[in-house]
Amino acid sequence: MVGHEGMAGMPFILGMGVSGVRALVQGGGRALRMEAGRFRAEFDCNSALQEALYRYMYALMAQISQTAACNRFHEAEPRLARWLLMTRDRVMSDEFPLTHEFLAHMLGMRREGVTEAASAFKRRKLIRYQRGEIQILDLKGLKAASCVCYQIVQTAFKRVQSQSPEPRAVP
Repeated sequence: MVGHEGMAGMPFILGMGVSGVRALVQGGGRALRMEAGRFRAEFDCNSALQEALYRYMYALMAQISQTAACNRFHEAEPRLARWLLMTRDRVMSDEFPLTHEFLAHMLGMRREGVTEAASAFKRRKLIRYQRGEIQILDLKGLKAASCVCYQIVQTAFKRVQSQSPEPRAVP
């Protein structure tokens, strides 16, 4: 899951010519794209870019590891709450498109399990959803419904951001 804070194609900065995964755009928004050769040339000579992307990779690895553990050990509702909160953080909005089918794939559960968990959140007025659109109504309540995994990933991203060097003027 990548939003405004990062980039897709992380294997490329490790010197891999291709990625073992496919990027899928779930929501609309703005993004930048750069030709691989130009990016590699800039990356190789720009230590600030290297540092920023290595810090981001640390947080991304924490996110991937925690998501795998969460999907294995936690119940449907806390997992769904975590995913919705992470999506909110990436798209910087309380409203976003997500289908139950897509969520089922991402959470490693059957679509019916997502529907049950989302219905429970809807009854508790934490979210509203219809036809692939989800709106978070009660952020504090949704955070309370989430497992600790959300906070662990948040802490990793905050740690990375707090270690960012001050922006430098380019001569």
